[in-house]
This record gives sequence, C-alpha cells and structure tokens, in this order.
Amino acid sequence: MNMTQWLYDMKESSVKKAMPILSFPSVQLLGIGVKELIYSSDLQAKGMKAVADRVDAAAAVSMMDLSVEADAFGSEIRVSDDEVPTVIGHIIETEEQADSLEIPKVGAGRTGRYIEAIEKACKLIADRPVLSGVIGPFSLAGRMLDVSEAMIYCYDEPDMVHKILEKITKFTTDYINAYKAVGANGVVIAEPLAGLLSPALNEEFSVKYVKQVVDAVQSDDFTVIYHNCGNGTPKLINEILTIGAGAYHFGNAVDMKEMLDLAPSDTILMGNIDPSSQFRNGTPESIHTATLALLEKCGGYKNFVPSSGCDIPPMSSWDNIDAFFKAVAEYYNR
Repeated sequence: MNMTQWLYDMKESSVKKAMPILSFPSVQLLGIGVKELIYSSDLQAKGMKAVADRVDAAAAVSMMDLSVEADAFGSEIRVSDDEVPTVIGHIIETEEQADSLEIPKVGAGRTGRYIEAIEKACKLIADRPVLSGVIGPFSLAGRMLDVSEAMIYCYDEPDMVHKILEKITKFTTDYINAYKAVGANGVVIAEPLAGLLSPALNEEFSVKYVKQVVDAVQSDDFTVIYHNCGNGTPKLINEILTIGAGAYHFGNAVDMKEMLDLAPSDTILMGNIDPSSQFRNGTPESIHTATLALLEKCGGYKNFVPSSGCDIPPMSSWDNIDAFFKAVAEYYNR
C-alpha cells in the first residue's frame, strides 16, 4: 500500500473516517482478559480483526502497550486482566548502569509475539492499513530511569540520558523495521513523556532521537504517526513538526483547534476525545455530544482526523465506542 498516497487521500477527502487508537477493548469481543491477550500473537491478530469487522476505522491499530520495550530491556512489568500493563520501578540510576545496559535483540521479551501478531493481522485485514505501535525514545528512557528522575537527569546527568537514548534509538529502529518486514503499513510512536519537557529539552532529548527513527524507517509504503498526549504540546509544536512524521496525534489535554491553528494546513493532525472520561466512563449520549462538539470546532480543517485522545482502555463500553463512530458518520454525512 502506498501510504504517502493514503495520507494524501485522507487529507483531501471531504468525508473522514475516524482513526482512534482502538485495540485493547478487543478483549471484550474475544471474551478474554488483557493478560491472555498480551502473551498471544494469535489473539492479538484476531482482536485486531474483530475490531476491524466491528467499526469502519481508517486503519487497524495495534495495542499501545508502553511496557513491551521496557520488558525487553529488563524492566519489571505489572499485568492484570482488565488494565493496560505497566512498568514497576526502574533499572538505571547510575552512569555505570547506563554504560552496561545491553541492547536487546528484536524478539526479546514480548516483542517477538507483537511482531508475529502484526504479521498475522496483515493476513486477516486487507481493506485498510495495519499499523504497529512502539513507545518513543524519551518515554522509554523514563520507564528505565523512573519518570520523575528522568526529568532531573536531563539537567544533572545529560550524558547518561543521551547514552540510554542512543541505545534505545538503535533498538527502536530495528524493532520498527521488523514490523515493516512482516507487512505493517506504518507505526504509531507514542512519546507522551516528552510533553512535560521544555521546548529546548524536548528538542535535545526527544525530537532528535524520534527524527532519527523516522528518517530510518519511513518510506512511501510505511508511514510514522507521532503521538504525544502531554498538556505541553502546544508550546512544543514547532520542534515536534521537524520530526517529519506522516501525521501527528495529540491527546485530550490540549485544545485540538489550537493545535490545528499552529500546524501547517497540509500536515494531518489526529485527536482527541478523552479516553477516560468519555470512552471508559462516559455514556453513548455524552460521547456522541463530545464528538460532535469536537467536529464542529475542527471538522472544517481538511487536515483533521477525528480520533481518541490516547489508547482506549480495555474495559471501555462498546456502546460508547459505537456512539463515537456514529457521531463521526453523522457529522460527515450531513
């Protein structure tokens, strides 16, 4: 699939298809728990297919599981049946530990299962792009260093942070290329922790490394979508846009119209219905109202694509998810 053309057609179309980050709620369609899902490539692929059969989304997006890469590097992971996996504690606190940090082989931990899942999903889903997902370099570093400490280390131990980021960037590039090799049409790179940085620190510790990844993997047949759900993204937008991603996805902590006004009109922006207060805890009526309100503000921008603000939680009501898609269709079919 020519993804450059896909992005162009999406931008030029007067009727948009929504593209939420929707994968974990597949557990409800399959009648399984999150723990079972994350350890089975077959179930992940079947889950993506079940979601694709249920909703007319612009693309099939794999799980935004921000623990996978940390797991491969040796972090401890907490797993449950109804919540997204999380990283426990940290594995680096000295420069010596940063020096000795080994870059895992692609396939380590659960990364092999996730690559297999995308390969299988590509064989099941032929009517839309299949997108893989990875965590961004600085957000992964934060899970290795502890999120709060990572911010301090940017000032106190910048060389240590850069050493870690260089290793992460090498692994991330190889990992994404493995997805590309099995047929993925693109990747969503989630870099939420960078939303807490100043513009200068964001450029030094995040943008620089994300851009290296994008330059190494993006092509006409493989696109990168950059995701940042931090509330500081409006002040970071100039640096973020230099990454050169195919599209940019922002969270519900920011005003989507403000982001559209700050970005060039030929750059696709996606977002940003609240995954917690609406998809997880809202009602079909509330999410229908919120979606139409967002579209009334942003639907006039041809480079806007309606989406969730972040990954939709596993136990979100499918009535709410269906109401979101119904509202999008209602708006564009007027």
